[in-house]
Amino acid sequence: MMKSRAWRNVFRFCCAQVVFALLFAACFCPSTFAADEPWTLARANEWYSQQPWMVGSNFIPSTAINQLEMWQSETFDLPTIDRELGWAESLGMNTMRVFLHNLLWRQDSQGFLHRMDQFLEVADKHHIRIMFVVFDSVWDPRPKLGKQRDPRPHVHNSGWVQAPGADLLKNESRWDAELKPYVTGVLTHFRNDHRVLMWDLMNEPDNDSGQYKTTELLDKGALALKLLREEWKWARAVNPSQPLTSGVWKGDYSSDATLSAMERFQLTNSDIITFHSYDPPEVTKRRIESLRRYDRPIVCTEYMARPLGSTFASVLPLLKQEHVGAYNWGFVNGKSQTVYPWDSWEKAYQGEPAVWFHDIFRKDGTPYDTKETELIRQLTGAAQSGR
Repeated sequence: MMKSRAWRNVFRFCCAQVVFALLFAACFCPSTFAADEPWTLARANEWYSQQPWMVGSNFIPSTAINQLEMWQSETFDLPTIDRELGWAESLGMNTMRVFLHNLLWRQDSQGFLHRMDQFLEVADKHHIRIMFVVFDSVWDPRPKLGKQRDPRPHVHNSGWVQAPGADLLKNESRWDAELKPYVTGVLTHFRNDHRVLMWDLMNEPDNDSGQYKTTELLDKGALALKLLREEWKWARAVNPSQPLTSGVWKGDYSSDATLSAMERFQLTNSDIITFHSYDPPEVTKRRIESLRRYDRPIVCTEYMARPLGSTFASVLPLLKQEHVGAYNWGFVNGKSQTVYPWDSWEKAYQGEPAVWFHDIFRKDGTPYDTKETELIRQLTGAAQSGR
């Protein structure tokens, strides 16, 4: 009897030690186990408190028309990337949002990862951390590897492509074999890389890309939501040290009743809340206020369309005051041609518009508007530091 009781006590003590060890690991070693839930509010806000005010652009080098031309080995232009990120550093920018593509993984996964490493090395040299965008639902739904087409004269983003394309998006049976390895492979490779700031899992998933309405899927929004749900599971299984997000871009976020199914999923699963607003400052401020109810850090990953009233002078001081991260669309006027407005798809332009829609620099490094670049430098502190 005494012997049996002693063994029971030993067994209980060992079980308690195991439970304690597991609890300790869960509390203090967050990378030990794969997570299937968003970061806690405490973790998200603690992470954000350790970051500087995030300010940067959506970046593609001026020599690339789209994600494929930026990253394919034949057109990967590291000298241009180095030069243009140097201009970003001179403005005091500390981050860039950069788009990837699943076809690059299928083409040459190791070469793609190597080029991403090279890109991050150059960005780090300029003290710039990167938010990578894994999938994108905007513009041409028929992406193809190889030589990319030349820009259509005077047309905004005439060669940008979706990732994945419509043929793959509509074929769910191929996702596990063709998309899951890409997502898990890229995130696993960089899951603890300090040069990567955040992961944007899908850009504007339910955008219908009206310019390509004849080739868009009729049920694209439903398929994109289904894919985003799967992608989030894949990404959570990797459990990167960087936060995951997908930005809302339309609608009213002030109550659950006004949210679409897509917006509800994005906002309740993102570690850090991200949103887009090409609106004047009063509208942008209302959007920020409506997102405060989630008690998470907020980052604006797209803004700045001058003719629409979203300018550096009107919006960037607001974002700094609200401690909201800021990524304007466009950096250097190049093959993406985003100095032209969205309506350039329907309206013919014969030359550069008097007021640029997006972008900050010309290809020779000359600012479009020196007042804007000086304002950015003042707000980032670059002017005071003598950069």
